[in-house]
Amino acid sequence: MPSDSPYLIDQLENATLLEIDGLYSWQFSLNEALLDQADAAAEADVPFASEETLLRIELMDGRDHRKWQFSYNDVMEAEYLEADHSWSIAAGERQHVLKCQADIAASADNDD
Repeated sequence: MPSDSPYLIDQLENATLLEIDGLYSWQFSLNEALLDQADAAAEADVPFASEETLLRIELMDGRDHRKWQFSYNDVMEAEYLEADHSWSIAAGERQHVLKCQADIAASADNDD
């Protein structure tokens, strides 16, 4: 039976907010050049893998500046956890829980 699980890369490309290990961040980026390489490989029907960093996340946790980075392979190997619509993703030996949210936007503009 085919899996209907979403792809983490698709969710990341549409996300406006990430939650990692219960912490929220609007400061994240994707390596667009690496995504272009993966897309080109998919169009050519060629397997693609890379240990190059695809996803970087930063946030302030109190006074602590926290950073995470995940390779293309880490993102592709992430396991979808359907019960809470999250992903279990590893960075080296550490496991993290990641949620993508596309319907939340922050704005510093006041409508006064």
